Amino acid sequence: MNKTELIDAMASKTGMTKKNAEAALNAFVETVSEELVKGGKVALTGFGTFEARARKEREGKNPQNGEKVVIPAATIPAFKAGKAFKDAVNVK
Repeated sequence: MNKTELIDAMASKTGMTKKNAEAALNAFVETVSEELVKGGKVALTGFGTFEARARKEREGKNPQNGEKVVIPAATIPAFKAGKAFKDAVNVK
């Protein structure tokens, strides 16, 4: 599912117009992004938690020539799924 399909699904489930559903989705993404930039996290009970994680500097290899390279430290966005979400996806 891409962004357009997600907007269509949100609009049909909520009765919102596609324009309003797109605005809501964009506001959600922007709000989560802003919070992670500030170093915070966003927890949605039953769904999961978005957070920024620090990744240490590490050594890697260039796959083309095998040379060792230093991969710099970075802060990366991460998502940890909540139990209810995991259970819903893992229905047998």
